[in-house]
Amino acid sequence: MAQFPNAEADIVALASAMIAGYTAHPADFPSMDPLTDLVALQAALSGYTTAKLAQIDALAAAQVATEAKNLQLDGLEDKMRDELKKSEVDVGIDSEKLEYIGWGPKAPPSAAVTPGQPRNLDPVIQGPGTLFLDWKPPARGSGGTVRTYVIERREQPAGGGEFGSWAQVGIALETETTVTGQPRGPQLEYRIKAVNAGGTSIPSNTAAVVL
Repeated sequence: MAQFPNAEADIVALASAMIAGYTAHPADFPSMDPLTDLVALQAALSGYTTAKLAQIDALAAAQVATEAKNLQLDGLEDKMRDELKKSEVDVGIDSEKLEYIGWGPKAPPSAAVTPGQPRNLDPVIQGPGTLFLDWKPPARGSGGTVRTYVIERREQPAGGGEFGSWAQVGIALETETTVTGQPRGPQLEYRIKAVNAGGTSIPSNTAAVVL
């Protein structure tokens, strides 16, 4: 058994085929009365066609109306900007007077929020002097958007003792990077900092390796 179509075009195509078939083979479909049922089916298809054409015309008219509205809105915006610029000059330092026309003083730019702490730094040795570093971004909601990551390293003197100062050895835009040319032999420690316009985050966990 055939399945009734769902798509609009397929429904219309089936209606046309039904009308053509009933008209050409009335003896094979005695329950279809050509004077009532067939006429009603043809009227229904004609009503749909009329409504479809009206819809097309309405959509075209709506597009024209939308374009005209947008053009007028652009003109209104340009005029408003011109008048506001002149009004800002008129009031000078008394910028609070701009509130009379719904245009308050410009708010000072908000300070950027420092990123949160990078997490779970994990080093993987890939060869002599080569290290792959992978970490997770700051926890969601812990700070501002990260612009870049800074990779820092410090090393322990050959004879042991306290580690030296932290020094930058690379930057990354993603949460992974490969550093090459790293010292072989001494104990090394790495950490990651997240940076944006608001400042530098708390360092990540420290990861120790010996290459």
